[in-house]
Amino acid sequence: MFSHFRRLILPLLLVVTALQGCTLSKAQIRRADAVVAATVDRQQSCHQADHCAQPSPLLQAADQALAASTPAHPVHVVTLLGDSEPALAARVNLIRAARRSIDVQTYIWSQDDVGQLVLDELVRAARRGVQVRILADQLFSFNDPDLLDALARASVNLKVRLYNPTFHKARTPPLDFAAGVLCCFMQFNQRMHNKLMLVDNAIGIAGGRNYQDRYFNWDDTFDYVDRDVMVGGPAADAMAASFELFWRHKRAVPLTHLRDVNRRIVADHVAPPWPAPHYRKPLRVAQLLQAAEDPAWLRAWLVEPSHEVGEVEYFSDLPAKVDDPGGKRTAAFTRHIMQMVSEARHEVLLQTPYLVMSKKAQHIFRTLHRLPDPPRVIVSTNSLASTDAFAVYAMSYKHRKRYLKKFGFEIHEMKPHAPGPAVDYELANFGADTAQVPTATATPANASRTRFHLLGSGRGNHPAPLRSEGRRSGLHAKSIVIDDDFSMVGSHNFDPRSDHYNTESGVIVYDHAFADELRQAILRDTEPQNAWVIAPRQPVVPVLTDINQAIGAVSESLPFFDLWPFRYATSFDLKPGCPPLRASDPRFYECYRPVGDFPDVNLPTKRIITRLITAFGVGAKGIL
Repeated sequence: MFSHFRRLILPLLLVVTALQGCTLSKAQIRRADAVVAATVDRQQSCHQADHCAQPSPLLQAADQALAASTPAHPVHVVTLLGDSEPALAARVNLIRAARRSIDVQTYIWSQDDVGQLVLDELVRAARRGVQVRILADQLFSFNDPDLLDALARASVNLKVRLYNPTFHKARTPPLDFAAGVLCCFMQFNQRMHNKLMLVDNAIGIAGGRNYQDRYFNWDDTFDYVDRDVMVGGPAADAMAASFELFWRHKRAVPLTHLRDVNRRIVADHVAPPWPAPHYRKPLRVAQLLQAAEDPAWLRAWLVEPSHEVGEVEYFSDLPAKVDDPGGKRTAAFTRHIMQMVSEARHEVLLQTPYLVMSKKAQHIFRTLHRLPDPPRVIVSTNSLASTDAFAVYAMSYKHRKRYLKKFGFEIHEMKPHAPGPAVDYELANFGADTAQVPTATATPANASRTRFHLLGSGRGNHPAPLRSEGRRSGLHAKSIVIDDDFSMVGSHNFDPRSDHYNTESGVIVYDHAFADELRQAILRDTEPQNAWVIAPRQPVVPVLTDINQAIGAVSESLPFFDLWPFRYATSFDLKPGCPPLRASDPRFYECYRPVGDFPDVNLPTKRIITRLITAFGVGAKGIL
């Protein structure tokens, strides 16, 4: 066995040694820069002062907010983007409305329908004269040197950089991935998880969505329930300052500095034409583009549901976060979230894909729960059936007892086929001639997650097979509401990785009406048709139950070898005819039936692996 391991590890070590030293020389970079300068598309399709920007009620509202603001009394227009189609239409509308600049920062950029659509819109904006900058984390974005070669020369007004590239390359094949973990784990593991689109330094969109089909409900099989917030007003200055810090950081690498892209550029002195998008579902894209230009549709879904508020803050960790562990300035956003939670008095409503608490978060929630009148803590998160990160779910599963007893959490785990509160509605019904809105049960102002019948494809992790059939959803939204007074929508997963490794960002809104809208959206995801309740098992045989719980408590406290299969808590579903109840209600067990630890999951292997990670993987919870 040792000889077999040595045969695997020695070549990997040689690869690591070779790749570490493979930075490009200044001469190689200058050569590629010269090729780009000589072949980049310098044509401009518009020569007007506003670069032929299309009228936009969204940008107009932001301009009005800026005009009405003073340093002492800021004015913002804020729109919660829970529905996926308005979230995408807002982006397209703002790109087409840009007069001066567009800055985009993201963690994932795929070349599916959503990725192609937004990228093509940005290239078009650059070609009419708008200054466009794209900053994407390298590991899961643009892993095609040919595409990046075309982007480097698509327009003189378009600049692209990749953050923290592995071994100075755009692509990271499996061997490079393993070598990156082996040789330089801390740097490799730190990713730029921020998501931001900023237009004219006046209006920005921030939150959880990446540029991939499944973040906009366009995947055929698995989509994310996600959320952004659109903010117009003075907070855009903080967005611009944050983007600039990341753009100028040493880990934000220009395309000509990447070995595989540099080689591709130098090898071809003729600029490749910008490829026309090839959409898998072109009719769906056409419908989206029609909505993005329809004033009545935009008014119904994006203008009327907006809030005019005063104080809004955009927070972001600094790009050097992992270089300064525990640093006060670098983890500003993470620290601010913790401060917000620690000051809660009545209620903390938390929605997170991964319920894996850092030590600091555990201390805060434990302290809150020990108060004479502790705040209620409601958590909306994934089940094993809805998540595509089962290894992370295993860490949450391990600590259920701690969360319920020591922190007082009320945990609701999303069902994989959660119908949501809204009705099915065809985007085509929102044509320019009709401009219809849904019925009163799902109006834009109160709909949390409308299920548009527009299917697509996407890539990513693979969730566990289910007993049930049909398209399913997994939770990806990261939001928090505290005391119904202020709220946050962002990229922070409230887990150790977000606390210590990834850079995160988000918008904090100090407004009761906005907080109430976000609160209601999260609570809808905890309703019985959408989620299972996690609660202690009902005692059956008193003595045996006490013995089982005692052994389970000892097993759970162990950092390794947590092998006891009978856990303190399990999943419950509401019985027909019963009202929703809290797990602490004396009537809970009369109205709820246990459905097992991993309801609807159909693959025994996933269950076994989940239990194994629960038993042996606690040391990895900070990096999963």
